Amino acid sequence: MTTTETASDISTFAAMRRAAAEAPVIVDRLWVVLLLNLGGTAVQVLIPVIVQQTLDRYVIGTEGVDVGGVASAVGLGAIVVVIGGFMTRMGLVRLVKQASTGISELRVAVFAHLFRRSVLHVETERRGALVSRVTSDLTTLQEFLEWGGVMFLVNGTQVVVSLVVMAIYEWRLALIVVVGVMIYAANLLWSQRVLRRRYDRVRERVADSLAVMGEAINALPAVRAHGAERVTMDRVEASLEQRFQAEFKAAHFGNVLFATSELFSAVLTSVVIAVGLLMGPQQGVTVGVLLAFLFLVNLLISPVQMLVEILDFAQSAASGLRRVVGTLDAPIEIPEADDPVDLPSGSLGVVFEEVGFKYVDGPEVLSDISVDVAAGSRVAIVGATGSGKTTFAKLLVRLLDPNRGVVRIGGVDLREVGRRSLRARVAFVPQEGFLFSGSVADNIRYGRPDAGDEEVLAACHELGLEGWLNRLSDGIDSPVGERGSSMSAGERQLVALVRAWISSPDLLLLDEATSAVDPALDVQLRRAIDRLIAGRTSVTIAHRLATAEAADDVLVFDQGRLVERGSHDRLVAAGGVYSGLYADWSAGTSVGGDAAAGP
Repeated sequence: MTTTETASDISTFAAMRRAAAEAPVIVDRLWVVLLLNLGGTAVQVLIPVIVQQTLDRYVIGTEGVDVGGVASAVGLGAIVVVIGGFMTRMGLVRLVKQASTGISELRVAVFAHLFRRSVLHVETERRGALVSRVTSDLTTLQEFLEWGGVMFLVNGTQVVVSLVVMAIYEWRLALIVVVGVMIYAANLLWSQRVLRRRYDRVRERVADSLAVMGEAINALPAVRAHGAERVTMDRVEASLEQRFQAEFKAAHFGNVLFATSELFSAVLTSVVIAVGLLMGPQQGVTVGVLLAFLFLVNLLISPVQMLVEILDFAQSAASGLRRVVGTLDAPIEIPEADDPVDLPSGSLGVVFEEVGFKYVDGPEVLSDISVDVAAGSRVAIVGATGSGKTTFAKLLVRLLDPNRGVVRIGGVDLREVGRRSLRARVAFVPQEGFLFSGSVADNIRYGRPDAGDEEVLAACHELGLEGWLNRLSDGIDSPVGERGSSMSAGERQLVALVRAWISSPDLLLLDEATSAVDPALDVQLRRAIDRLIAGRTSVTIAHRLATAEAADDVLVFDQGRLVERGSHDRLVAAGGVYSGLYADWSAGTSVGGDAAAGP
C-alpha cells in the first residue's frame, strides 16, 4: 500500500489527533488561546449593545438627546475596543507561535521516520513525492495554521457569541438567523466532502510534478546526451498541466462556494429587516434593538463568509496533513529491537542461516543461502548481473531484513543488534560514494562526526592519499559540489574509503568501484582498499576477478543461489560457474580492458 493510498483513508479529525500526538506543542495550553479569543470576541459583541443603549436612552429617549450620556457611551466603546483588541492579539500571537513550533517538530518527525524506513522503500518511492511531504504539504499546513486556523478560531467564536447575544435580545429574530445558518451549514458540509476529494487530488498532482521536475533536472546530462529535450519537456508539461487542472477545479469550486456566502448574507439580512419591521416597537423591537440586531447579524455573516473561504484553504491543508500522517504511520520495515544489544568486541564473523528474500510482489531473489564467513577473513562475492550479490550485501548490513532465515554478525541475530552499534562496527562502502555538499573533510567526518582536521589528515595519510590531497585546490577544505559534482567518480570513491577508515569498523562491506576511473587514480584506489581491509573482516562484491584472486574465500552466486565456494585456484580448476566467469574476464583483459563480472 502506498503512502497516498494510506493517507486517503485517514479522516481529517484522526489526522489532526495524530499530528497533535507527534507535536503536542500545537495544542499545549490551547485553552489559554481560547479564553483570550473568547474574551476579545465578547468585548466586540458589546459594541452593538452600547450602540443600542446609546440610541434608545440618549438619542431618541423621552428626554431628548443627552450629550453627556452619548460621550460616556463613546468613551466606554473606545475602552472596550482597546481591551478586545489586546486580548485578541495576545491569543493570536500565542497560536501562531505554537503552530510554527509544531510544524517544525512535525517536519523533523517526518524526516526521522523516513530515515527509519527501509532502503527499498526510498528506492521505490519517487523522490519528489517524499520531498513534498516535508515541503509543500507541511508548508500548506503551516500557512493554514498561521492564518486560516487563526481566522477559524476567531470567526468561529464570533459566530457562537453573536448567536448567544441575539437570543438574549430577541429570540424570535435569533431563531430565524439560526435556521438560516443551519441550512447554510448543511450546504457547507456537503461542499466540504467535495473539496476534500479535489484537494486530495491537488496534493497528489503537486507531488507528481515535483517528482517529474526533480527527475528531469537530475537527468539533465543524459537528456542532452541523447537529444531527449523535447520528450522530457513533454513529460514535464503534461505533469504541470495535470497539476494546473486539479488546482483550477478545486479553486473554481471554492470560488463558487464563496459566491453562495454573498447570497446567504443578502437573504438573511433582508429577512431579519423585514420581520423586525413587521414586529415593531409594540413587540419590543425598537429602532435601537433592530439596529443592534443588524450589527450582530453583520458580526455573524462576516465570519461565516470568512469561514467559507477558510474551508477552501482548510481542505488543501487537511489533504497535506493526511499525507504527512500517512507517512508517519507507514510501517517501519526494519524496526529497532525492543531491547537492542551491542555487537561483541573484537573481530566479527558473519553467518547466513537458510536465508531467503524476495522484493514486494516479486519472485524470490535469494534462496536458501547458508554461509559462514570467518572473522578476519577476506571474502569476495562474484556472479553475473542479477545473481543476488547486491541483495546479499544489503542483508549483511541490514539495509534489508530476510523474509526467512537469520543473519548473524559476531554470533548475534542482526534483528537484535542496536542500530547505533551496527553502524559503528560495520562499514559499507557503496560502488558510487555519495558526497554531500560541503568540503572533503565534511564528507569524511560522516564516518565520525567528532573527528578534527588533524584526524582527517591522518586518515588520508594512513591510506596513502597525500598525493591526491596535494592536487586538490584546498586540500581537505576543497568543496566537493552538490552530490560530489566537482569530483570525479574515482575521487568520490576515495572520499568514501577514508570515511569508512576513520570510523574504524571491524567488518567492512565493499562494493568495488573500478569503472570510469583513470589508471593513475585506480592505482591509488587499489592501494587504499588494500590498507583499508587489512586486519579486519571484509566482504567485497568483486567486479574485477583480480580482486577474487587475492581473497581468502570466493562466494559464487547464480540466479539467487550460492552455487560455489572456495579459493580462486580451486574454483578455476573445478570448471564450474566461476571458471566460466574467469575465462570471460581473462579474455576481456587480454584485448585491452578489465571486464566486469557483473554489478
